[in-house]
Amino acid sequence: MLEFETVVKEWGNSVGIVIPKEKALREGLKANDRITILLTKESDSLKVKDIFGSVKWKTPIKRMVGGIHREFE
Repeated sequence: MLEFETVVKEWGNSVGIVIPKEKALREGLKANDRITILLTKESDSLKVKDIFGSVKWKTPIKRMVGGIHREFE
């Protein structure tokens, strides 16, 4: 799996990205290889719930944390 940051650039009537050569070599990528890309756009307002979703707990958090503290005493 390859993960890196890059900038989208204009190429004629399209846009494209560049895969750094050292990363392509490490993954064994060559010209005309078919790949699948998962794109995510950076956001300044990214929240934890955006990544993990919101969780509905059956037990109140304060009670769970209190139970954990008692277990470690």
